[in-house]
Amino acid sequence: MESEILHDLSPMARIYKDGRVERLLGTAMAPASLDEKTGVNSKDVVILPETGLSARLYIPDSSASRKKVPLLVYIHGGGFMTESSQSPSYHTYLNMIVSEAGVVAVSVEYRRVPEHPLPAAHDDCWEALGWVASHSGGCGADEWLNLYADLDRVFLAGDSAGGNIVHSMGMRYGAEKVDGIGLRGMILVHPFFLGSETRDPESSARMATFWKIAYPSCVDLEDDPLLNPGKDAKLSALGCSRVLVCVAEKDRLRDRGWRYGELLRKSGWGGEVEVMESKGEGHVFHLFDPACDNAMDMKKRVVAFLKEEK
Repeated sequence: MESEILHDLSPMARIYKDGRVERLLGTAMAPASLDEKTGVNSKDVVILPETGLSARLYIPDSSASRKKVPLLVYIHGGGFMTESSQSPSYHTYLNMIVSEAGVVAVSVEYRRVPEHPLPAAHDDCWEALGWVASHSGGCGADEWLNLYADLDRVFLAGDSAGGNIVHSMGMRYGAEKVDGIGLRGMILVHPFFLGSETRDPESSARMATFWKIAYPSCVDLEDDPLLNPGKDAKLSALGCSRVLVCVAEKDRLRDRGWRYGELLRKSGWGGEVEVMESKGEGHVFHLFDPACDNAMDMKKRVVAFLKEEK
């Protein structure tokens, strides 16, 4: 039957033999709006109509002063398959970050797997960075970026799968640069990386099935630099000088986050990397319980990083 399940990837999604994808989480949407609590304003913009690439933009309440502030390009998580720049948890989180850090934010709505296999998501985010750069000198298509964003102070941040994409963008920026943008730093929250060095035996078979769907062109997951930074011979060319990695004690990805920091230090990259661990917490806990003490501590560190405080 056409409704028969081909792949059950619960609790994320189910893929049916007729090609239909049923996402089981991350489907709720929050509208762009003026947030009364923080004074942050947001709107949705289309970047590339041909592919559907879009983003949600945020400006802080203080933007009325016409003072240009740093720009944060944010990449949401969700296993490359679920969630959105319009998800309520991300909308709430970015309202807080934009308000407290005093930055402009561009939250990218990239194409998701399995309809658009990897590296489509990575390519979309790179395309979005180029779109941001087109506003250099105040000549871009979006008035908010022209008026309020200081493109000499750009940061990349993302959680889980988004953290993976952030690393990929940082590597590509180091190799290609982007005229009109000065990349100051990257924030990777509970980043999603693979590798034989930190393999999770309990989920290895399930993950193999997932990656055949999400990244069918990949030959060897453990050796593909897109998923395992340790296999990238050019790691020392990462295109920024500061990196903050956030890990959580009870997260299966914890060891991979710590290892990423160690890899950067040993690679010959000349920048500064800090790893912050949240004790007793699980994967992306800050999105589920943003008011808890550990989430507040992590938010403070992220805000300080964006303000270039030590």
